[in-house]
Amino acid sequence: MELLNINRLSKEYKGGTKALSNVNFSVNEGEFVSIIGPSGAGKSTLLRCINKMIDATDGEIVFDGVSVTDINRKDLRKVRTKIGMIFQHYNLVDRLSVIENVLHGRLGYKTTLEGIIGKYTEKEKKKAFDLLKKLGLKDQAYKRCDQLSGGQKQRVGIARALIQNPKLVLCDEPIASLDPNASKVIMDHLKNINVEMGITSIFNLHQVDVAMKYSDRIIGVNSGEIIYDGTPDNLSEEKIHEIYGSEAGELITE
Repeated sequence: MELLNINRLSKEYKGGTKALSNVNFSVNEGEFVSIIGPSGAGKSTLLRCINKMIDATDGEIVFDGVSVTDINRKDLRKVRTKIGMIFQHYNLVDRLSVIENVLHGRLGYKTTLEGIIGKYTEKEKKKAFDLLKKLGLKDQAYKRCDQLSGGQKQRVGIARALIQNPKLVLCDEPIASLDPNASKVIMDHLKNINVEMGITSIFNLHQVDVAMKYSDRIIGVNSGEIIYDGTPDNLSEEKIHEIYGSEAGELITE
């Protein structure tokens, strides 16, 4: 069943820079999709248009039956509770504890006052601990986030996204700042979440080998346009060259 449909999506920044040009694709429930391409290809812009962190210039995005293109603020808040976001640089509050950062994922369900005073139910707190246990962080629950390694911080970010009970998780270069071992741990967790919890996942990844290993489907982007949309098995060296240009040789030989 279709969860996300993107139709004729374009984004032009002030000054005339075109980040996206006539992008079309749809994503079914439960899919694990990686978007690959060189730096500046439009990958991050695309993800941020989906949850309306930035506004598209043209086209339409339909998520879970709702057009988010011209949605009002109240309805957008409701839509965003169904879309978890995992960032390259974690976006945690370093001075707060792990458990407090995870619970911040529930703020979309709270009134402003409840958010300010940190009013969370026992059910929400239990869910937060269960997620930390699943991600191997239960012993770190009361540690300040600035005391964690990069890989641990990213797992906190994953727990924060999952406590929203999202239908879709958007991951913007989630392993770009991590070493290979931590990257594998993060990707294994994210793949397990996709398979076990059935959460649709869309990733921006620079690493072709990682996309090939974990994805059901790969979308290759260059200069804001889709160059490839298909399975990892059908992604040829020729297509990788087309997506990455001069960077391709380095990526293929890694």
